[in-house]
Amino acid sequence: MKSLPILRELSSDKVQVECASGTLAVHTRCGLCIHCKGVKVGARIMPSPYDIIAGQIRTGVMPPEALMEAAMQFNTLVRDGTEIACDDDANAGYTPRFRSK
Repeated sequence: MKSLPILRELSSDKVQVECASGTLAVHTRCGLCIHCKGVKVGARIMPSPYDIIAGQIRTGVMPPEALMEAAMQFNTLVRDGTEIACDDDANAGYTPRFRSK
């Protein structure tokens, strides 16, 4: 597992990371990537809320509205975090977590 430093632009709310796919927006790409395992906040790595709910949504246990809650939780972690925990050791790059059928 590797850590990708979060790059912030001072004049805007843009938050990006350098990924194998290039520079990606954390909120719209990195959080929805299957390789994203969490956000480093302080000394701890907080697990990605998407990881927690993904299996429950697939089995039908949790309503789809849970995705919105996970997005809000992820954005809060990114606001306070410094790095993204990424398990893309093979450098495959961005891979969507959820795909339409």
